[in-house]
Amino acid sequence: MTRDAALPEPTAEVIAVQDDLVSIAPLGDAPLVKNEVIYIIPHGPERLGRPREYLKAEVLRVRGTSAEAQVFESTQGVRIGDKVIQSGEMLSAMLGPGLLSGVFDGMQTPLADVAASHGFFLPRGVLVPALDTRRKWAFTPTVASGDVVRAGDTLGTVPEGRFAHRIMVPFGFRGSFTVERVREGAFTIEEVVATLRDARGERHDLTLMQRWPVRRSIPEALTRAGQSERLYPSEPLITTIRLIDTFFPIARGGTGCIPGPFGAGKTVLQSLISRFSAVDIVIVVACGERAGEVVETITEFPSQPDPSGDGTLMDRTVLVCNTSSMPVAAREASIYTGITLGEYYRQMGFDVLLIADSTSRWAQAMRETSGRLEEIPGEEAFPAYLDSAIKGIYERAGVFRTAHGDTGSLTVMGTVSPAGGNFEEPVTQSTLGTVKTFLGLSYDRAYKRFYPAVDPLLSWSRYRPQLADWYTREAGADWGERVDEMVELLRRGDEIARMMQVTGEDGVTTEDFVTQQKALFLDMVYLQQDAFDDVDASAPLPRQKETFDLVYQVAAQEFEFADKAAVRAFFTRLTGQFRNLNYAADGSTGRAEQIASIRQTLASAPTAYRDAAQ
Repeated sequence: MTRDAALPEPTAEVIAVQDDLVSIAPLGDAPLVKNEVIYIIPHGPERLGRPREYLKAEVLRVRGTSAEAQVFESTQGVRIGDKVIQSGEMLSAMLGPGLLSGVFDGMQTPLADVAASHGFFLPRGVLVPALDTRRKWAFTPTVASGDVVRAGDTLGTVPEGRFAHRIMVPFGFRGSFTVERVREGAFTIEEVVATLRDARGERHDLTLMQRWPVRRSIPEALTRAGQSERLYPSEPLITTIRLIDTFFPIARGGTGCIPGPFGAGKTVLQSLISRFSAVDIVIVVACGERAGEVVETITEFPSQPDPSGDGTLMDRTVLVCNTSSMPVAAREASIYTGITLGEYYRQMGFDVLLIADSTSRWAQAMRETSGRLEEIPGEEAFPAYLDSAIKGIYERAGVFRTAHGDTGSLTVMGTVSPAGGNFEEPVTQSTLGTVKTFLGLSYDRAYKRFYPAVDPLLSWSRYRPQLADWYTREAGADWGERVDEMVELLRRGDEIARMMQVTGEDGVTTEDFVTQQKALFLDMVYLQQDAFDDVDASAPLPRQKETFDLVYQVAAQEFEFADKAAVRAFFTRLTGQFRNLNYAADGSTGRAEQIASIRQTLASAPTAYRDAAQ
């Protein structure tokens, strides 16, 4: 649709075009500002009976009297002399009720709305508001006339599904404001619900919606105003994936990455993390993935129940989709849009999880843009500022005490797709220097059909000392020590397995063979999880602790087998019993029977198998 009435007159024109990079020059005295959003109006469409197009772009660099801008859509047909409208605004997200269950592109264009009005082949140059401007929301104020408020304070709430969506004083406001008027009732996001008066006596009309520049952190602005406080992450994000929660935890409000080669299971792993993690809101950013993976999320989430028991997964999810076929600039901006939406819900006091898939393609988009700007390249032609750009994204995660006294968190997990699984490439290395949990996927483990294919000898978590007190309270004082013992068992078992590849089983002692079988047993029954089983796909922490205690009992027990055949027979039987245990639901008769059977096997194992061998 056209928006001629809503946009100002052109103030600049195109002077050069190179792919989706255009150079512009002002027509008058209007200044050119870095990161300003502009709209290019190509000649032609209206002469062919089509609506006028407005190609959205962002100014990347100002040089003298001209500027270079990255266009977020195809520049086909753009020519020298085309007029340019300067919006006077930075690239911003529309924040308000109606975001949940939404599917947007990197510019926060609602893809479902565009498809409904223009078909599934999305046209360019179409301006559609991110939020429904016709829908009415029931607004209940929490302030009254005469109250004094500041940026981030809550004016009232509207119901958004099962959540109470807080309508807050715009984050960019400075100083104190007096509530002059507040209304209660059903309103659209464009109707005035409150009027504030500042210290100079000027009035400010507020609606249910506000805008915020996506490249600027929301809590950073509020912290400077004394309206937000960063806290120390002290609790883990429970993902219900045994390998992560037990061995490589990620803090609630922390950062983590999942690097791995293509086909190693990143998509399945991040899907289960987004489904079962103990969070309120999930933001999934597909910043350049293949369309099929995005479609799978869109089609499955509306039919999957929310683990909270209220509604579906889609009711608590926002998808920001920029597939590999979409323009480079939109892919680069998508992660900033997604993290801004996450910060918005965090300021309401919610626990938010943002998953970015994959940051490699986001970095590749930056590399293409940097190359077109002819900037001095860094390693592998990535921009020299790659490291700081990655740090800038992950540093926006955190736990914050909000203006209204609640605590909200934003946990950021990014997947990285290094070519050939090379973890030495720049994007992976920059990410490793930033995050505190590293879940390295192995192609060899994926080839063996291990899931998750996270290599326990390659992965690490710097949060374990930080979360030690929490695990001591919830899992026992010796939990950390036992986990360290299991990691050492895996390392020792790997060494023996490598030796056996050279010498065969005859080249190791029976004692070493038992150690190797213990490590294999731990890997098979605890580190692996069946993503397609209704029970084993998600293991709550009490279930993990119960299973881990049994596994640790096996690993810590001293066995006396007569030969390696007896060792193999025992651990094969025990592995089968534990797998059946993993498939048995909590509280079921089958689970109780499996636990009893395992305990009986452990109690009789050394004598029974030694006698059998003799």
